[in-house]
Amino acid sequence: MLLDNLALFLRIVEKGGMAAGGREMGLSPATVSERLAALENHYGARLLNRTTRSISLTEEGRELIAGAQRLLAEAEELESRVRLGVDRIAGPIRLSAPSDLGRNRLAPIIDRFLEQHPEVSVDLHLSDGYVDMAAMGLDLALRYGDLADSSLIVKRLADSARIVCAAPEYLRQAGTPRHPNDLEHHNCLLMRFGADTDQTWPFEIDGKRQAITVRGNRIANDGDLIRQWALKGCGIVRKSQWDVKADLDEGRLVPLLREYEVPALGLQMVWPASRSQPRRVRALIDALVVAFRTPG
Repeated sequence: MLLDNLALFLRIVEKGGMAAGGREMGLSPATVSERLAALENHYGARLLNRTTRSISLTEEGRELIAGAQRLLAEAEELESRVRLGVDRIAGPIRLSAPSDLGRNRLAPIIDRFLEQHPEVSVDLHLSDGYVDMAAMGLDLALRYGDLADSSLIVKRLADSARIVCAAPEYLRQAGTPRHPNDLEHHNCLLMRFGADTDQTWPFEIDGKRQAITVRGNRIANDGDLIRQWALKGCGIVRKSQWDVKADLDEGRLVPLLREYEVPALGLQMVWPASRSQPRRVRALIDALVVAFRTPG
């Protein structure tokens, strides 16, 4: 019962409410309240601050998340080993990735992985914003940039250059920028990350890194939508090479200002340091490493 209550606690946190978490597990509100109270009595601590409209984690609740995920993962791994044998890979994997990368690069890798391991299921969360791995119960995440979160194990998958590019039709109508300063006269398609809009694009100019402020009439928090706007000729975009490689290879987008490009950041794979990874997750990690060795 303790493991069941821990699973319910994690689902409540993930869904942001007791009623929503209970519905996911087919439980009535009264049963959810009873089981959460039993869990708090077991640990002798309040785990959630509850109001009529929202919940929030207490410090003890935050501490419990990582431990609960580890216990459930270990119990699930043990059950898989006993039921299915040590040589079989089975069970669910929950992972997160940026939206464009997830749709256009990661999804085909997952398809091949599931063909090879039919007893595995994958729950893929796509988001270009910050994702709290602990609160969402994720096994694995793909992220751009160099990370400093000490609670995560980081494995670099590949370099990830950010390429300024546009559709040929846009360049025919608006002209081709030859210097980063020319972007002042162009419509740029901007990503929004939470409350922040990415409208200062870095370049190497005369041996020095400089930030150029850009503007445009389209802003979105979805990288795939930004790319689709660029393909339609709506403006200039700055995207990861992994998001636009096929478009560049086939001429749908044209690279710009590459001689001013800053050094590439990393495409990172991260997972909680506190969690023992099941064999199925380790198998997916290995598959991702192989798949990202070369662009494709």
